[in-house]
Amino acid sequence: MLDQPRLDPNLLNRFAAIVGPKYAITDKAAQEPYLVEMRDLFHGHTPVVLRPGSVAEVAAVLKLANETTTAVVPQGGNTGLVGGQIPLRGEVVLSLNRLDKIREVDAVSNTMTVEAGVTLQRAREAAAQADRLYPQLLPSEGTCSIGGNLATNAGGTAAIAHGIARSHALGLEVVLADGRVLRDLNKLKKDNTGYDLKNLFIGSEGTLGVITAAVLRLVPRPRSVETAFAGVPSPQAAVDLLNLATDRTAGGVTSFELMLRAGVEAVVNFDAASRMPLTGDDPWFVLVELSSQAQSGLREVLEDILAAGHEKGLVLDATIADSGTQAKAFWRIREMFGEVQRHIGGSIKHDVSVPVAAIPAFIAEANAAVTKLIPGCRPLPFGHVGDGNIHYNVTQPEGADKAQYLARWHEVNEAVFAVVRKYAGSISAEHGVGVIKRDILPEYKDPVAIELMRALKKTLDPNGILNPGKVL
Repeated sequence: MLDQPRLDPNLLNRFAAIVGPKYAITDKAAQEPYLVEMRDLFHGHTPVVLRPGSVAEVAAVLKLANETTTAVVPQGGNTGLVGGQIPLRGEVVLSLNRLDKIREVDAVSNTMTVEAGVTLQRAREAAAQADRLYPQLLPSEGTCSIGGNLATNAGGTAAIAHGIARSHALGLEVVLADGRVLRDLNKLKKDNTGYDLKNLFIGSEGTLGVITAAVLRLVPRPRSVETAFAGVPSPQAAVDLLNLATDRTAGGVTSFELMLRAGVEAVVNFDAASRMPLTGDDPWFVLVELSSQAQSGLREVLEDILAAGHEKGLVLDATIADSGTQAKAFWRIREMFGEVQRHIGGSIKHDVSVPVAAIPAFIAEANAAVTKLIPGCRPLPFGHVGDGNIHYNVTQPEGADKAQYLARWHEVNEAVFAVVRKYAGSISAEHGVGVIKRDILPEYKDPVAIELMRALKKTLDPNGILNPGKVL
């Protein structure tokens, strides 16, 4: 796909008039935060960044864009990891971060209605003020937005208990490509009046419509939370420990994260705020969080789980957080796990999922495949054991040329994805497709599914103005 033609000055002025000159950014330095994503893999360019302040302004922008076939890239908090939010071909950027109102918190109905630009952290805080929990949790919560979370169907560390972004949305407000507004801010848990249209837009990465508001599902706040950091001998032991914990808590496991020792050591070495929680030489670690509506007794439950795990050879060593501060220290190690890997060399990253039971075999076979392909490379898998989502990162061999190593990204992808396919997994668990996986998606997706996706795109965006070149 070629770059979009240069925007006519008169047309640029018409777009600017919709949002107001103050919110139409043309200065290149001021545009920069909207053009580069956090991994610095993609750097875009745009004639203007538009920052509408209302749904009516979003609708007017898209109506004009559709009439003039002007391509638009919707953008939330710009925390995406697959390039879907970057204007790679000179498209207009439509930033939703000024749509930041929390319209309603209904504690009786256990719902919250928020606009797309509300950050995940603000949504969680607003729920907490009403003694409720919005259960999605991502390391980027202070920056990522609800609109972006829904557009990418984001996952996170609490998906084992509460599901991913799609699980939290009851209703949506969406501006379509032609400027019409779909008003489906439904608070009902039961509504069988035709097709469930909201799920067309959740996970579509802004290619079918622009989410401007959502009704989110809330849950009761837990009265007690306990967090443990445990050393385990293998991924199989981690899966077995998860099953043990699940059996003994009946849904009380709210997070269960797996980390390779080499990755934890990288965090401790390069993050001054992190310390190794355990003193042994355990090869793998799990971060376990239990939550309960009971105000007491949960710590004893966690102690019993760890003790039973130790008796079965599943737990080598463990420590339970004595305070909220210590629990945050445990979580910091997990949250920094991906970020610090840049200090130890080039990293080829994968966001994949397989059935939980297949995690140990997947890791073992993927390790064998990539080390055969590139001897000396260092697999650093980590992720969400409870929902089968493994971030399978592969670091370059020590002393290797970084650029030459990263040039083999596609080869490493093929080796890893072959193992994912063997176990009926997904090549994109929670990050989306964007541009990184767009061209290979047809190799792994059912061909009829691809045909239906293209038909939906043509129906909802016949002029192809919404995030062109992404996903499909």
